[in-house]
Amino acid sequence: MNHFIFRAIEKKSLNLLISKVKFSSSTLGEYQPIFHGAKDTKNFRIYYQKNNQMISPFHDIPLFSNKDEKILNMVVEIPRHSHAKMEINKKEYLNPISQDIKKDKLRYINNIYPYYGYIWNYGAFPQTYDDPDHVDETTGCIGDNDPLDAIELGTNKQNRGAVIQVKVLGALGLIDEGEADWKVLTIDINDKLAPELNDISDVESKLPGVLEATRDWFKHYKIPNGKPANKFAMNGRFFDRDFSLKIIEKSFNAWVNLVQEKENKKAISLVNTSLENLNTVSDQNARQKLEEIFTDADILNSKSEKNLTEVEKIYYIDRSKNY
Repeated sequence: MNHFIFRAIEKKSLNLLISKVKFSSSTLGEYQPIFHGAKDTKNFRIYYQKNNQMISPFHDIPLFSNKDEKILNMVVEIPRHSHAKMEINKKEYLNPISQDIKKDKLRYINNIYPYYGYIWNYGAFPQTYDDPDHVDETTGCIGDNDPLDAIELGTNKQNRGAVIQVKVLGALGLIDEGEADWKVLTIDINDKLAPELNDISDVESKLPGVLEATRDWFKHYKIPNGKPANKFAMNGRFFDRDFSLKIIEKSFNAWVNLVQEKENKKAISLVNTSLENLNTVSDQNARQKLEEIFTDADILNSKSEKNLTEVEKIYYIDRSKNY
């Protein structure tokens, strides 16, 4: 597998230890993911650089790739049909992508019949934030304290860590354990179906079944873990593109307020290399800080914690029950 790896050798020099990943130009673009450690371990991280400068995928990648045409950047955390629950790490320095941990174990999504892993490419919009201090008007719930989630519906499986340019189609208002957790549906602008998909009303004719499968997946995916079924705003209605862009705008404004806070009360790392605010650091300082974090043990002593038997298990959900 082609990837970047950081190793701690001879003063832990990052510049000596980066070997380029071979993504195609359509999926790599100007943002280069840097893979650190071994996948399926607690040490695995994906950092980013642009023009040889370290960046935060949360703060330094702009929300819009082309604002006039409303084309957005999406950070792909989880490729279609994979299971590892990866996400932008809000608390760590430069916000790398890491695998979620629960009860000291790495999180993997269950297979709920007839689905296998995540059924779309899943990720987040940079420079967005769902503020838990504010109540979302549509769902009546507080924000989930995360960047805004994005789902890419196209015909291709994306690379983990890729930054792709997407067109917004619609949104689903998930209520996850009492929190507003909007899922914005998108299409990669380079997908062969992109010219034919411009709004939520176009989706069913070109991608039959995907909307119902999306609603069904989000409703039931936590049931194998003993959790109740999730609920939705407006009984699971899919909102159109215009409404979705307003949700994105609100989330962007919440992020602006977040990075401008003089006192960070949410334990979120606001470190960046481009915003020119109180939390901005130079590329040199960012690299020096990361060099202090990296150790030989991250790579040499890491063993996969993935239990393949558990990950491949199929769960059958009785959808006639009122969970």
